[in-house]
Amino acid sequence: MSTIPELKQDMIAWRHHIHAHPETAFEEKNTTHFIIEKLQSFGITELFTDFAPTGVVGLIHGKKPGRYIALRADIDALDIVEENNIEYCSTIRGKMHACGHDGHTATLLGVAKYLSEHRDFTGTVVVIFQPAEENEGGARVMVENGLFDKLPIEAVYGIHNQPNMNLNHFYINHGPMMASYDVFEIKVTGQGAHAAAPHLGKDTILTATQIVNALQSIVSRNLDPISSLVISVTQIHSGDTWNVLPQQAVIRGTVRSFSAQVQDLAENRIKQIASGIAATFDAKAEVDYQRRYPATINYPTQADIAIEAAKKVVGQDNIVVDPQPSMGSEDFAFMLQKIPGVYVWLGAGKGANLHNPAYNFNDEVLTTGAQYFVEIVNQELGQ
Repeated sequence: MSTIPELKQDMIAWRHHIHAHPETAFEEKNTTHFIIEKLQSFGITELFTDFAPTGVVGLIHGKKPGRYIALRADIDALDIVEENNIEYCSTIRGKMHACGHDGHTATLLGVAKYLSEHRDFTGTVVVIFQPAEENEGGARVMVENGLFDKLPIEAVYGIHNQPNMNLNHFYINHGPMMASYDVFEIKVTGQGAHAAAPHLGKDTILTATQIVNALQSIVSRNLDPISSLVISVTQIHSGDTWNVLPQQAVIRGTVRSFSAQVQDLAENRIKQIASGIAATFDAKAEVDYQRRYPATINYPTQADIAIEAAKKVVGQDNIVVDPQPSMGSEDFAFMLQKIPGVYVWLGAGKGANLHNPAYNFNDEVLTTGAQYFVEIVNQELGQ
């Protein structure tokens, strides 16, 4: 029977294979096939592939029946051209594992192999290989398709590598860990005109720029300073030529916060500001506001379990309890809306940041992450 350290080279090989063959949201067919082959080779045959178009869920039963807990890894890549010069570089131009999901998948495969050989626990471990974390809400799809209704899972645990945080340190919050993710689109419609005769038109570019400026007043003048909110305009599209005032301008951006009340405030004020300023310039504004991902909020009980598990692996001195939350987002939040659980960060040391074309998962955290998941099982289902 293998130990986790003895599985390190296997996990590295799996990780490098997945890294070389990246697939993006709901296209992870080859990745899913690879995972299924590995799970079956470990003797894990109770598998589910119907909770999402791609991805797989496996059951590992202990020596005695009991509670169900789940461990989750995301499996998708990003639409980024890789800039690394490594032997296992992406073989698919324009796609790469720039967020470390290749490492998360390899980690959970290592845990699955270990648990398949060491079933000295009471209950069932559910390994969730989830597709489409990036932008498309694969966790939401799995929850909506009955993941937690068909399987009596009582708690779910997730992990994410974090470059430029201390190597092999765990960061664990008892509450908010990551922010919600909303998107908005504002269509400003006016009246086109010759650039030499602006008085004959309704200037959408002027209107749009005033809206962009005013949106920042939501944070500075409408929000309680103790609360957290980020409103970022990320796109402005308008015009096709030098000498025409365009008839339409489109503004797009994101909103991030930690509470539904702040989301409500942001949505209402964006709509009020856009319509009000448009009216001032005799134009019209239509706002499409979509709530994509909720905030990722850990449960205190599971956070304490995670801390105890991390202590067993790295010791108290290498755990940061209740760090500052991130304004980034994570669709693991949909799982935490349904059942208790905890999402933790594992420091990966110095390197390119996530979503950077030069990023590469640090293989030195594979065993640390796997040992942590095993200790979670020991804490939850141990004799």
